[in-house]
Amino acid sequence: MRSNRKYTVVIELDEEGYLVATVPALRGCHTQAKSLDTLMKRVHEVIALCLEDEKNPPGALELVGIQQVSV
Repeated sequence: MRSNRKYTVVIELDEEGYLVATVPALRGCHTQAKSLDTLMKRVHEVIALCLEDEKNPPGALELVGIQQVSV
């Protein structure tokens, strides 16, 4: 049985009103939904799928911070 791991999830709001979740520790691991409840269910599903595809899952990353930059 696999032990529980914690993953940082970055959630943003796109131009069309969708919540978009990205898991930086897992390449290509992202999903979207209109509500936070649905999004979090999908996040759990997509993390499980990404971990199935990973032969060597990455070690835990510690969140240092998030910055917004205007360009």
